Amino acid sequence: MRVVSANSQHFPALVLNADFRPLSYFPLSVWSWQEAIKAVFLDRVSVLSEYEDATVHSPSLNMRLPSVIALKDYVPTSRKPAFTRFNVFLRDNFTCQYCNDHFPTQELTFDHVIPRSKGGKTTWDNVVTACSPCNLLKGSKLPQEIKMFPRQKPICPSSRRLQENGKTFPPHYLHESWRDYLYWNTELET
Repeated sequence: MRVVSANSQHFPALVLNADFRPLSYFPLSVWSWQEAIKAVFLDRVSVLSEYEDATVHSPSLNMRLPSVIALKDYVPTSRKPAFTRFNVFLRDNFTCQYCNDHFPTQELTFDHVIPRSKGGKTTWDNVVTACSPCNLLKGSKLPQEIKMFPRQKPICPSSRRLQENGKTFPPHYLHESWRDYLYWNTELET
């Protein structure tokens, strides 16, 4: 198959669950155009919207690329989110829990409230987002030793909370056809 388009060759499809909600907001559930086309032919998804300026051709087929698809079968979403560095940042809204400043992901790290050297574990209830200067300042000291306490008590967030926090950080690419299915706090970029 060959893709013909006036723009670049990246045409992701927004993937919705059978209830027409995104499988996830952060990261946003998208599939490559190849995955979307395969799912269409396997009759696993319904096409809700298509790109106007992108088509795929084969000797016997000419079709527009899907921009929004919905799964035909509902996929239950996990209640407990995975413990990852990114999810810790998302839980804490990309904000250092010591100085309360907001930072881009590449300038953040995470801090063990009770340091590992003092028996602290790498778990939701002992890890917070920190900027490098605050993390270095705190070092391997307990919060009470250095008078540095996290702004919020670290807890295991619900998947719903991470989804809500993720809505305030939309990805760099959002196609106009996705507008009816996403509810961001900022305007969609095209």
